[in-house]
Amino acid sequence: MSPRIRQGLQVGIWALMTIGIAFLSGIPRTSFGITFLLYSAIFGGLVALYLLSPKVISWRNLFLAGLTMRVAVFFFSPQWSDDYFRFLWDGELLEMGENPYLEIPRDFLEKSANDSSAYLNQLFEGLNSRDYYSVYPPINQLIFWIGAKASMGFVWNGYMMLRLILILAESAVFILLWKLLRVFELPQKQILWYWLNPLVVLEIVGNLHFEGFVLLFLLASLWFFQKGRLGFSGGFWALAIGVKLLPLILAPAFLANEKVRKSRLFWLGTILILVLCFSPLFIENSWMNFFQSLKLYQGKFEFNASMYYLLREIGFWIKGYNIIADLTKGLSILTLVLILFFSFKRKSKTLQDMLDLWVLIYLIYLILQPVVHPWYILPGLGLSIFSRKVTFLLWSFAAIFSYQAYGNPDFMENSVFLFLAYGVVFFGVYVDYFKKERSPNFMA
Repeated sequence: MSPRIRQGLQVGIWALMTIGIAFLSGIPRTSFGITFLLYSAIFGGLVALYLLSPKVISWRNLFLAGLTMRVAVFFFSPQWSDDYFRFLWDGELLEMGENPYLEIPRDFLEKSANDSSAYLNQLFEGLNSRDYYSVYPPINQLIFWIGAKASMGFVWNGYMMLRLILILAESAVFILLWKLLRVFELPQKQILWYWLNPLVVLEIVGNLHFEGFVLLFLLASLWFFQKGRLGFSGGFWALAIGVKLLPLILAPAFLANEKVRKSRLFWLGTILILVLCFSPLFIENSWMNFFQSLKLYQGKFEFNASMYYLLREIGFWIKGYNIIADLTKGLSILTLVLILFFSFKRKSKTLQDMLDLWVLIYLIYLILQPVVHPWYILPGLGLSIFSRKVTFLLWSFAAIFSYQAYGNPDFMENSVFLFLAYGVVFFGVYVDYFKKERSPNFMA
């Protein structure tokens, strides 16, 4: 195939992907059939683009291609998640001088019924967490406040500002991915798996989830780690924890690394930034309500799980009822034990070892959790492009099956779609960690 024809095909596929993702971002989450077909076509286009791309590609062209896909979803209201109502609610409370951790939305609105605005009432109607304290850390609250400042009484203005912030963060993710691919001496086209991935575009920019910020800070931590600037490395890891508590699970990986374990600068940077990030929680004992919601979340909800659902069914068979309370505690302990075991067994010495361990830790955590929303996998996906691991890439396609539950009024999950989704995921686990002889794959 001549270079001109190849280039023309690439441009055509990318254009169709961009048009498709614009259409997809406007389709309600209840329309699973068309959602699945369009998503599958776009993901197929991603695979085709990867196969057609040379190892050396223009970063400018690729950056603009991914940026255009994100702009294509920019003006549509979020269709797959209504979490943004809580983001803007918390931000509006801050704008009003209120502490978003002190009262649940229902109580606040009843208390302030005479002073509430039409905008606040509109936000309340969209909330899916009216009876829970805010579960979002202070860093997020700062971003929510910026969204509230920009809203001027209109929901559209608020989430547009959040989108703009997330696109800026994604642009920084692109730069770090590109630089780290050079550090690892990997083909530059590996970045396509994240930058043009429809799940990334739709969940971060389209549906306003902050896993992109988590990945940004984890990549910055890796960048400074390989530069030998461990204080900054620890600080950026702490910032990732400040956005979502989940990156705290990487602590054993750092402790198992002798260089990091003995570095005072690393732990000083970590502790300093953690204190700055979480000190607002100690205002009026906000931390009590914050952790109450976290505890409730861990022990009450279940969605799109794998091993948890299997063990839950065994519990039904033995006990005759849902053993969610005991099961979540047991799986949390098992998760910690496995993370500690693999961290200290591997004792990563190089940057590549460290990164492979991070991918494994995220995988262990997500497979054993009772709640696995599609956007949870995005940090693992971004990290995995530096390895030969395919699980998170396959998962980024299989995640679309979880949206089947939104196609019915009771949000009931279908075991067939769960089987299909996790069949793909566990095939990836087999290829990555159990197959002895492996042929070259997309992530190589």
